[in-house]
Amino acid sequence: MVTFIHSPALLIPLAVTFAAPLAIWLLRRDQNMREGVSFAAAALAFAAIVSFVPGVLEGKIYTYTLFTILPGMTVKFCADGLAMIFGLIATFLWFLVTAYNIGYMRSLNEHAQTRYYFCFATAIFGAVGVATAANIFTLYLFYEIISVFTYPLVAHHEDDEAFSGARKYFVYLMGTSKLFLLPAMILTYVLCGTLDFRLGDLVTGIFPADANPTLVTLTYILYLAGLAKAAIMPLHNWLPSAMVAPTPVSALLHAVAVVKAGVFSLSRIILSGFGVETMDRLFLGIPTAYLAAFTIVAASVIALTKDDIKARLAYSTVSQLSYVVIGVAMLTPVAVQGGLMHIAHHAFSKITLFMGAGSIYVATHIKKISRMNGLGRRMPWTFGAFAVASLSMIGVPPVCGFVSKWYMAQGAVAIHHYVLLCALLASTLLNAGYFMPIIFRAFFRDPAPDAAIEQYNEAPLIMVAPLCITAAVSVFLGLYPQAFLNFINTFKGF
Repeated sequence: MVTFIHSPALLIPLAVTFAAPLAIWLLRRDQNMREGVSFAAAALAFAAIVSFVPGVLEGKIYTYTLFTILPGMTVKFCADGLAMIFGLIATFLWFLVTAYNIGYMRSLNEHAQTRYYFCFATAIFGAVGVATAANIFTLYLFYEIISVFTYPLVAHHEDDEAFSGARKYFVYLMGTSKLFLLPAMILTYVLCGTLDFRLGDLVTGIFPADANPTLVTLTYILYLAGLAKAAIMPLHNWLPSAMVAPTPVSALLHAVAVVKAGVFSLSRIILSGFGVETMDRLFLGIPTAYLAAFTIVAASVIALTKDDIKARLAYSTVSQLSYVVIGVAMLTPVAVQGGLMHIAHHAFSKITLFMGAGSIYVATHIKKISRMNGLGRRMPWTFGAFAVASLSMIGVPPVCGFVSKWYMAQGAVAIHHYVLLCALLASTLLNAGYFMPIIFRAFFRDPAPDAAIEQYNEAPLIMVAPLCITAAVSVFLGLYPQAFLNFINTFKGF
């Protein structure tokens, strides 16, 4: 039995993450205080979200309406199982990435660091807002905040390449949200009379049974196109182009805020907006799953061709994000569980990979995989953590990526769509094909005679420690997947 509780405490994590960038700006002349704000805000926001965990696991759903614009259109927040998954990830990883940021930005003596930390913190504010949004309108507002404030991060280096990548990033994300997501929201309001999610129930949805099926289908297609942060092909090209950003930004884009906001928003709209029954009745789920399957395989094939480590990781992200989509779109409980767990499992593993790539760059200024022969002997902690995260991406037990892929494979078998199962298996082989050569080169290939790798050592401890922690969490979640599975099981039918 779901119990709804009116809770103004929902504003605490939002208030903390809103105040953080303002405090960063005010303390810009003292870099230690400025960066200390991010640590303090991340810890407070994480603690505020954790405070809802016991109640959510007992079946309680916390809600709070900030103000009403029109009947059925409010700025409203909630804490339920889905909100917990994304909210906990965003705030916990913000704390670790802040430590990594300090090592990266100071080691490279990067410019405009105050702007960088200000925009980084504001992007986390947007992520927390997306996580706790109780309706589509609130989700849309915070989704756009993420887009606006990550643009300066992508353009951080302020050269032609950075501005070109940032321009593509902004045009894709803002263009699709205005052309597709905004009309989808309007159609939803017209058809349903409300934009509130059906919280606590992933089956029924908000669309009335007598709604015009053509308009409902059109609305769904607009959502699918408008949420380009999910990077489903062909609306994925912004993501590899955004790799011109500093590596901690890439970690933010690929593991914490941006792409996770995309797949989380799509999952929320499919499950709490349309509902499993409507998706199944209008045959919307399986075509989405096949589109995601194509993205998984195609992006993995492209990743094989990339020698630049960040480019390879970027296409890996395009592929891995569609695991979430394929799991949710199969609409069976076990597949949905796998897809939603993968939001968390991918986050911890992928941020490890990007932080590893950044540590390699800070220590050696090497970006090309073909030049990494023997580096694992000089940077064993970095490459060891990178290897653990790679095993998660491939789907090797006991690392967490195996668990979510196993659940999705069971879902594909349950609905007798063996093409989807083949796509999952093919992607696993392709993942091995583009991750294992990196590990093999680092530990087992002899460096080139002129490489002089003996001059290299580990990056600063403040960078290496966070990526070792996230690698360890990836193993922990593989051994104890209930950590996030329990939140999913709070919903009706799961």
